[in-house]
Amino acid sequence: MPLFKVTATTSEGDTYTESIESEDRFSVYRDYRNRGDRVTNLVEEPSKKMFSFSFFETIFEPISQDEKVILVRNLAAMLDAGLTSSRALGVMERQTPSKRLKKILSGVIADVRRGSTLSQSIGKYPDVFSSLLISMVRAGEESGQLAGSLRVVATQMERASTLSKKIRGALMYPSIVVVAMVGIGILMLIYVVPTLTATFTELGTDLPPTTQLIIGVSTFLTTHTLLALALFFGFIFLIVYAAHTKIGMRALDWLFLRMPVIKNLVMETNAARMARTMSSLLAAGVDVILTISITRDVVRNSFYQEVLSESEVAVTKGGSLSKVFEKYPHLYPPLVSEMIAVGEETGKLSNMLKEIAGFYEESVEQKTKDLSTIIEPILMLFIGTAVGFFALSMIAPIYSLSGSI
Repeated sequence: MPLFKVTATTSEGDTYTESIESEDRFSVYRDYRNRGDRVTNLVEEPSKKMFSFSFFETIFEPISQDEKVILVRNLAAMLDAGLTSSRALGVMERQTPSKRLKKILSGVIADVRRGSTLSQSIGKYPDVFSSLLISMVRAGEESGQLAGSLRVVATQMERASTLSKKIRGALMYPSIVVVAMVGIGILMLIYVVPTLTATFTELGTDLPPTTQLIIGVSTFLTTHTLLALALFFGFIFLIVYAAHTKIGMRALDWLFLRMPVIKNLVMETNAARMARTMSSLLAAGVDVILTISITRDVVRNSFYQEVLSESEVAVTKGGSLSKVFEKYPHLYPPLVSEMIAVGEETGKLSNMLKEIAGFYEESVEQKTKDLSTIIEPILMLFIGTAVGFFALSMIAPIYSLSGSI
């Protein structure tokens, strides 16, 4: 079971911190509430395992978001039709083409038949089933509306997946262009530049610094090809590794929030994801403190996670959620805090969050359509600059030679 570091306050006002094992965050909050204490901070501690086969399974046998959406939607439909959880899962196990998902569903079915609840069973696979899904299933079981909760979370997962696909689709074109340009540039350095270099060497002309730079890079690539490849792949590995470290992820989060074209897209995407997740959880009857905690895990950007952590502490102390969001207009647009404030005043916070989610999802969809149009002239300018630099560096010496003859 996962290990949680919990900071809680007793009914007498004393604060203490301890580490406990529990099935999920939902269970931690429930246990402390039953004890009469109030959780003020909850952090899941990372696993101490140094090696796990699940890491390689995640890479080589990934389970797509679409497969998870189909699984959850079909489960909701079958439960609505009166099938038991184990029987519905059995149908999905036979139907899914994914060997890894089939194996996981087999384990879930075995647990359910032994008397475990569905939320406890899927909670054993946190790398496959998100904390949002586990909590929604738990809320559905406790309220007797499991099928309804599954339909809500399936819609949430589908919209999140669609949003991610649109953003990736908008960035696909510029990525292909940049990769193609780098590839062509490397081929020219290996096959074209050496021919011109030989001509310059025979004529013994003085070369400008830019030409010498290009010739130096070309010479290194042709004479130390293996070393160049090793350096290239090593550089790529370091970037990927750094991007997965806490400092690297923090740096990327900071960069995305300051890039001229991207920052508004990042702000609205995170606002939509936060609002949709919180709306779904609150509508399912999940406690507001746990809702904020789960939403913090769903939101990936560390700056947004910090805002939600602060919100969790403020709401635990009886404060207002909207007041915390008001303090960060550079992360959340003013509309978010205004709508949340209205929701808190009217007691319809879930509905207001749903409205926020719908508004920003439509805005992000429109922005992703416009993104390619915005990036295209920037790309053309970048490509023109690179081609011009190369052409001037290699053609200018030829013109100077022609003039001296």
